[in-house]
Amino acid sequence: QVQLVESGGGLVQPGGSLRLSCAASGTIFAINTMAWYRQAPGKQRELVARIDNNGFTDYRGSVKGRFTISRDNAKKTVYLQMNSLTPEDTALYYCNLFQSGVETWGQGIQVTVSS
Repeated sequence: QVQLVESGGGLVQPGGSLRLSCAASGTIFAINTMAWYRQAPGKQRELVARIDNNGFTDYRGSVKGRFTISRDNAKKTVYLQMNSLTPEDTALYYCNLFQSGVETWGQGIQVTVSS
């Protein structure tokens, strides 16, 4: 059974940076996509960025040029480097793994951008 554990969240001032990590345990297949989603209070969960096993990446428009998703397959870890953070980035961030038709979610980690 796959488990995902996020780390690296916290409180940061506007304009600051954070780096989220998501470590996977269990069996990870060669073909998969890992992603970061977020959910702000009162809003629906939304895709932030995703990366497939070939390194192809995809970002939502509001984070392009500020966020970078990457992965280390040997460590079974996906990262989200977040720069130039704004209060609108405040949300619970979730790691997601999709492989063989199955989705796995992490427990979520809070990111708060505030002065």
